[in-house]
Amino acid sequence: MLCFPNAKINLGLHVTGKRIDGYHNIQTVFYPVPLYDALEAVRAGGNSFRQTGLALKSPDGDNLVMKAFGLLSEKYHVPPLEIHLKKAIPPEAGLGGGSSDAAFMLKLVNDLCNLGIPDSKLEKLSASLGADCPFFIRNTPVMATGRGNIFKPVNLSLKNYLIYVIRPPVAVSTREAYEAIRPRKPTFPLDRLASLPVAEWKNVLVNDFERGIFEKYPETGEVKDRLYSLGAEYASMSGSGSAVFGLFKKTVSPDFPNCFVWNGRLA
Repeated sequence: MLCFPNAKINLGLHVTGKRIDGYHNIQTVFYPVPLYDALEAVRAGGNSFRQTGLALKSPDGDNLVMKAFGLLSEKYHVPPLEIHLKKAIPPEAGLGGGSSDAAFMLKLVNDLCNLGIPDSKLEKLSASLGADCPFFIRNTPVMATGRGNIFKPVNLSLKNYLIYVIRPPVAVSTREAYEAIRPRKPTFPLDRLASLPVAEWKNVLVNDFERGIFEKYPETGEVKDRLYSLGAEYASMSGSGSAVFGLFKKTVSPDFPNCFVWNGRLA
């Protein structure tokens, strides 16, 4: 059985406070993007995992796909599987690729093995793998609060917008991104986002991670400036990683040497 875990972007990202558990409270909007990994699982004589495509830093045993598989194997009767993950979503880019892979692995095994687990329970299971993993179970736009794990549906559509995702050749870990963060109160309520034209978002939407990352990696900020110069209605860094996206109404031909470059049409 084959499935295609997709990426997501963050529309606005506020870090509002430090929690007693060591994490931070955030406010953001998650929106699904048609940039896909490929994940396949077939019944086999023994468990095996193979990863191709873009390289990952983590060893196979620490991969979120295998953690998701192990989680279901502990709780349900799951036969041995041969698993293949082909990475196309850049890691440490703020696009949620690892979380998506984990969530889709849960859904894939659920379907392949006829486990009958409802989405609500898959969401609870995936939450133990990562704060944003449950988003990819239903895969619809949400406002995320708490650690990024409390979701509220958002009536927001970017249908027919062209999105360009550019990732310079730098990787930003979550820990590194938070080192420069100073929590603050949001200046714009994200629940009003759908009421504003996209062209006005650049005046009110802020990703709190941009300041620190743009200072440390100027090429990331330069990508954002370049997307606006090409005619983007809105451009931003996604999440806490190094990928920058731009939303366009017309096709452009961006030239970003030595960068990961992808474009698609949003649904």
